[in-house]
Amino acid sequence: MNKRLSALCVSVPIVCCLAASAHAQDEATPPFSGSFALTSDYIFRGTTQTNRKPALQGGIQYDHASGFYAGVWGSNVSWLSDASDEVSSSVELDAYAGFSNSFGDSDFGYDVGVLRYFYPGRYPTGFVSPNTTEVYAALSWTELTLKYSYALTNTFGWADSKHSDYVELNYSLPFAEVWTLDLHVGRQTIDGTSGADYTDWKVGVGYDFGQGYSLSAAYVDTNADRDYYTNAFGKNLGKSTGVVTLTKSF
Repeated sequence: MNKRLSALCVSVPIVCCLAASAHAQDEATPPFSGSFALTSDYIFRGTTQTNRKPALQGGIQYDHASGFYAGVWGSNVSWLSDASDEVSSSVELDAYAGFSNSFGDSDFGYDVGVLRYFYPGRYPTGFVSPNTTEVYAALSWTELTLKYSYALTNTFGWADSKHSDYVELNYSLPFAEVWTLDLHVGRQTIDGTSGADYTDWKVGVGYDFGQGYSLSAAYVDTNADRDYYTNAFGKNLGKSTGVVTLTKSF
């Protein structure tokens, strides 16, 4: 069995924030935006959060012309209840705020902020809280973004894991007017448990139907150690998989 699961310290979920890198908006732009999504598998930093089952997700974000933004986002999850029958948590709720803008009139931009992951529910005595707070900073150039996230608390239920971090490189290239190519590579480090460190990567495409509807498909994989990332059902949380997501933005 997963060593971390047997110790009641599980998985590594993460935010699919409504807008990973918000930008200062024009005065005429509505201050609120949001989305709802149905995905075949909630994948966070390469690992499944729903035991390879579908998830319903949604969020709303406020953007100010100065570059300040704040929002909330939520999804169903099962990685905590999969670890123990004594855990009732089945929802992830995220709250975040930050500041994003460009460097003058250049193609270079920045994004800094703080993100809190909440997993409401009932937990047995001694269970390490999965609630996690991270601060992040990102630099972007045209379609390329480099982002660094740093944990101010224990990381997603890992004991003594404060100061864990995640660095990622993302490339999103629109083409043929309605298509987008998405490439991603990331490195998760769990402080105090070096065997749990891993790299994840993704290749995906998206199609914009218009009227706020879009469909994406991606191939996701990791090199996560099965000893740390196999759940109580014997499934490798970091195994390669395909994901399809239908999104409605508003």
